[in-house]
Parts: sequence; C-alpha cells; structure tokens
Amino acid sequence: MKTRPFLFALLVLSLTLAVVAKISARGEPVVLRTNLENLPMQLAGYQGTEDTFPQEVYDILQTDFHLYRHYQKPQEELSLYIGYYGTAKGGRTGHNPYACLPGSGWGVVDRQTLVLKTPYTPQGAEVNAVIARKGEVYNVMLHWYQSAGTKILATGLQQNLQRFWGRLLYNRNDGAYIQLSSLVDEKDISSTKENLSMFAEQVLVLIPEYWPEEASHDVCPKM
Repeated sequence: MKTRPFLFALLVLSLTLAVVAKISARGEPVVLRTNLENLPMQLAGYQGTEDTFPQEVYDILQTDFHLYRHYQKPQEELSLYIGYYGTAKGGRTGHNPYACLPGSGWGVVDRQTLVLKTPYTPQGAEVNAVIARKGEVYNVMLHWYQSAGTKILATGLQQNLQRFWGRLLYNRNDGAYIQLSSLVDEKDISSTKENLSMFAEQVLVLIPEYWPEEASHDVCPKM
C-alpha cells in the first residue's frame, strides 16, 4: 500500500517537469509595442500633462514602460502612474504604497477596498484605496495591478496566481501597477475619493485597448 503515495508523487513530479519543459521550449516573450503611452491626454473632462521622476526612481523600479501624468481641470488635479513589466521581468513590481509611503514621510491613516464598474467586470472590480497624511496634507490614492488587459487584481497574491496561469496557458504573464493620487485638505478627502473612482473607471475602460503587445523570440519580426 505504501507504493501508492510514492507512485502518485512520482506522477505529479513527472507532470510538473513536463510542464516546465514545455514552457521553457516556447521561448521568452519580449515586448514589441508598449502602446500605453497613447492613452488620451484628454480624459473625463481633465487635461493631462506629462511628468517624470528623478532617474534614480526609474533605476529602482526597473519597468519596461512607465507613464506619469498630471490630469487637471478647474480646482482639481490628480496624478496617474502606470508601471508596466513584461513577462521577462516577471510582470510585477516589488514596490507598493504601504512600504513606499512611510519611507517618504507619509503616515497611512486608512486603507480599504473599493469596487469599480467596467464593461468587462459585470460584478465589479476591487481596487485598493489608501489615505495617507503628512502634516496637514492628505494623499488620497487608488491603486491596483492589471494583467492580460482585463484582469484587475487588488493584491500581489491574486497577481501571482494570474501570472502562473497566464504563463502556463498563454506563455505570457506581463502586468502593470496602476496608481491614481491627489493631494488635498482633510475636508476634501471624501469628494476626492469619488473623483478618483470615477476617473479610475475611465482608465479601466481604456487600458485593454492600449495593452502592450508581446511575442516570443521565435515569432518576433526581423528588423
């Protein structure tokens, strides 16, 4: 009877090795076109302007593509950041606001999950909402991970599962970290969260249309 568990374990090991070998044989996908830079500069009544971080920030983030914009309309301004990581880089960043905000002098005073609506998530999509404080200034922030264009993921665990199945089934596990934020006074926190949520829903509608393109080395066009 003791041979059954051994045979079962041997079967699982053999299947695992076969899957790993098959994935390795498909080649490493490379980013052909990032596309996200073509997101509209005019969106939801806001006008966008491009911005950049200091080079040392990009050296740490190690993205395949990054977008940093400020979107403005009278009496309102919000910032949009997208950091995209191709399959070769594992599809995700090792950084998140819960570590980065305290390191920049911000104290996290509230964190929760919001449900936003998109055409491809009838039941709604969960994103993270964070409120941080530095002195009398409040940073209201929404952030989430996105994969396969339409997969919206609130946690790193969800993204790891998506990356596993994406690589197994489609040889692709690229992803993006997306963040919206606005600096406000305490009295404006509630209305700012609503504005960010409405803007985020517009971003979520557009992201699949502008999702980056990847292909394996063996199918990449020759220059």
